[in-house]
Amino acid sequence: MDYARSPNGNRKPPVPVKIVVAGGFGVGKTTTVGAISEISPLTTEAEMTAASVGVDNYDFSTGKTATTVAMDFGCVTIDQSLKLYLFGTPGQARFGFMWDDLARGALGALVVVDSGRLDDCYPAVDYFEQTGLPFVVGVNAFHGRLLHDLGSVRWALAVHDDIPVIAFDARDRLSVRDALLTVLDRALARATATSRR
Repeated sequence: MDYARSPNGNRKPPVPVKIVVAGGFGVGKTTTVGAISEISPLTTEAEMTAASVGVDNYDFSTGKTATTVAMDFGCVTIDQSLKLYLFGTPGQARFGFMWDDLARGALGALVVVDSGRLDDCYPAVDYFEQTGLPFVVGVNAFHGRLLHDLGSVRWALAVHDDIPVIAFDARDRLSVRDALLTVLDRALARATATSRR
């Protein structure tokens, strides 16, 4: 990779930025990270077994046979000056203790939502509202469509008007890129507003 040059002509590596990809079970977090990562993403998927029945609360109608048990990791270079490091959270409540570690040092978060299962995303929205980390709600367009329009999703989640609620396709690299750029814009807007106080 050809790095950007500093004013004195030296090459400097891109600035590393940590972004969290969060949400409930089966909403597309692993798919999101995998769709854009320029490296083979690190996933900690494990096969779901009968032992988790009654422990994990998940929807069997998703057709998933594996689930993230620790985190997903991937990275993507946005341009010569910026590289994103993506950390996907596990979706089950019993792994919620890991969220603080995964969010530490992050610039912002993409909360991935399935518009057909909004109840599954409340914990993620609540988490980022409580921690104050800038976030964007990304409604995953499963099979190219949303079950509810974005206005209805915003109302159901009761998120503040300044929090972007966008549609994206977790399988599509360009769509994921645009969602992550929205996270960066939100974080920059927050930082700019804070610095003016």
